[in-house]
Amino acid sequence: MDTDVLIPRVVVQRFAASMIRAPVEAARYIQPTATMGEARSLQNVLVVDDDERILGSWKRAARERNVVTAIDATTARQLANAERPDLAIVDLRLGNASGIDLIRELKRDLPDLMVVLCSGYLSVAAAVAAVRAGADIVVFKPITFREILQRIEESTEEPDLEDTPTLARAEWEHIMRVLADCNGNVSMAARRLGIYRSSLQRRLRKYAPRS
Repeated sequence: MDTDVLIPRVVVQRFAASMIRAPVEAARYIQPTATMGEARSLQNVLVVDDDERILGSWKRAARERNVVTAIDATTARQLANAERPDLAIVDLRLGNASGIDLIRELKRDLPDLMVVLCSGYLSVAAAVAAVRAGADIVVFKPITFREILQRIEESTEEPDLEDTPTLARAEWEHIMRVLADCNGNVSMAARRLGIYRSSLQRRLRKYAPRS
C-alpha cells in the first residue's frame, strides 16, 4: 500500500490551488467564517515552529506587525488565548506534536483566526487533513511573509459561484475528491475511479483547469 508515500510537491500545490479556486467543492472541507472574503488587518501574528532560528527570521520578516512566537503547541495555545492573534502560521511538525492538531484547537477557540499551515514535507493526505482541521491556506517552505500575505489576499477574492465549471474542471475536482477520500493513496484512488494508476498519475501532473 502507498498511503504514506509523499506525493510530488507540484501535485500537492495544484491540489491546494484547486481547493482555493473551487469554493463549491472546497466547502466540503472548509468551514467558512464571518471574516473569510473580507479585508483584514492581520496586525497580530502568531508563529509556531520548533526551530528557534526560523522563529527569529519570521519576527524580522514581519517586524512591522506584532509578532509572538511559540516553539511548541502548549505555548502556542497560551499565547493565542492571551494575544488573540489575527493570523497564525503553524509548522506541520512541532517536535512530537502535530501542527494539524494544534490548528484544530486554535480554530475551536478562535473561529475567526486566519491559519496558514506550512511545511517542507507535505503529502496530499496531510494537506487535506490540515484543511479539514481548519487551515485556510496550506503552503510549502521555504516561503516569505510577503508571499503568505499574497496567498491570503488571493484566497479572499470573491468567487463567482454562478459560473458553470467546464468538463475538464469537473473531472479535476472529482479526481481531487476521490484522492482526498483515499487519503492520498494513488493506487486506491485509481481503482475507485476505474482507471489505471499510470493514467491517474498522468492526470495529476497536469495543472488544475482554471474554469
